Amino acid sequence: MIKVKTFGEPLEPFKTHRELKELDERVNDFIRDNGIRTVIAVSDTATMEDGSTIGLVRVLVYEE
Repeated sequence: MIKVKTFGEPLEPFKTHRELKELDERVNDFIRDNGIRTVIAVSDTATMEDGSTIGLVRVLVYEE
């Protein structure tokens, strides 16, 4: 069965590298903890407010 999981992460100026690393760790933990063997796609989309990037949504498509 194909499933989709989303992860969100707010971004703060000058802390983006750390926040992206934390997001990577959350996604990797989810994959490992749920025994996912087949990842179909991973996609990132920035969220914006008043022309500034304020967050990131990562979508993981996987097969159980």
